[in-house]
Amino acid sequence: MMTPLWLFSNGRLRDKLEMLGRSASSELLGWDADELLALPEADVIDHLIDVATIVCPALDRNSAYMLDPHEVDHQFYDFGQPFTRRVTRFDLVVPFDGNREVFTLQASTFSTSQPEAEVRDGQLRIYAFPNGQDAAAIKANFDGQLDRIEQQLTWSRSDIEAHQRQIETDVPRLVRDRRAKLLADRDLHANIGFPIKPRDDASTFRIPFQRRTVTPRKPTLSAAARFTPEPALGQADYENALAVLQNMRNALERSPSTTHHLGEEQIRDLLLVSLNAQFEGKAAGEVFNGSGKTDILIRVEDRNIFIGECKIWKGPKTVTDALDQLLSYLVWRDTKAALLLFIRDSDVSTITAKAVAQVELHSNYKRRGSTAAEDRYDFVFHANGDTTREIHLALLPFLIAGKSRPATQM
Repeated sequence: MMTPLWLFSNGRLRDKLEMLGRSASSELLGWDADELLALPEADVIDHLIDVATIVCPALDRNSAYMLDPHEVDHQFYDFGQPFTRRVTRFDLVVPFDGNREVFTLQASTFSTSQPEAEVRDGQLRIYAFPNGQDAAAIKANFDGQLDRIEQQLTWSRSDIEAHQRQIETDVPRLVRDRRAKLLADRDLHANIGFPIKPRDDASTFRIPFQRRTVTPRKPTLSAAARFTPEPALGQADYENALAVLQNMRNALERSPSTTHHLGEEQIRDLLLVSLNAQFEGKAAGEVFNGSGKTDILIRVEDRNIFIGECKIWKGPKTVTDALDQLLSYLVWRDTKAALLLFIRDSDVSTITAKAVAQVELHSNYKRRGSTAAEDRYDFVFHANGDTTREIHLALLPFLIAGKSRPATQM
């Protein structure tokens, strides 16, 4: 049996949070340069934020349960003098999520009346001594203890959230500054003029951490494969292609009679007409790339700036199959793609929500992207077999008039 302890009284929560922040800074400074530069910046930031923060426990009072009564030797106090007596004890087990250490630390706001309990992984055990009380009085005793504990956790949570906000501001800046310094050092080193001695190690690097949602693996770096920046892949061209498709989508939705009799390939051909008008004949459909034929491929000066897959919605599996296809098409330098989802149902919002949820269930999904575009959903995926190569994916839902009913103006 564990020894009960006085909660929220063994050290200051603020000291713990400051120590976590220093740990994250130290880890960043000690991170191998090749690894730090090769990993996606967002993964590094997410990991360091996890290192620098702590999760405040949340009690699950609805799942609390009683243990069998048992006798213990318990210490009591009479006018400040301790004495021990054999008594019956009732234990209430309350599950919780979060870091158990928070139960031991004093927040910046606190009460001098500290509850006593046993703290285990995922469990808080509080207790009461019957001492002639009836069931209602014992339950009230337990509820009172839990109320006091939750009040203390509210104060702890306030400190933790304030710390989290500060960390979420500081860490991205620290990571960007660190990466910029490493790149500047390498640029300076390369321009000195003497040959660079090759590394004689061939280590395989592994990530020394696990994130709560995504667990990226560190890249495998051979002696000859030190970090080198890759050529830019045309973000402006990618955004331009998506803007053309969005404008064409709006035009097609305003003229449903144009598409109600068309299939997937015919709708795609209409989109290619608009893309070629913008990209001087560089857009094509059914082009071999990677391990299959893409629906839409825009290539400029031997660079694939846009790969798109067109699908008519037939259920959530449509999205999964389309993503698998896209990921199989993408080759080493292709990091920007789009899924054009044709919806022949007027309830576009519901279907779009289902499609977005299905995208986030894919095994290569990492996180949401960000865009200010209307009715466009951005995501970040990792490439097949390489968690450090990020793919930016846009989901564009199209409302297409159904074949089975006459087209109506909307």
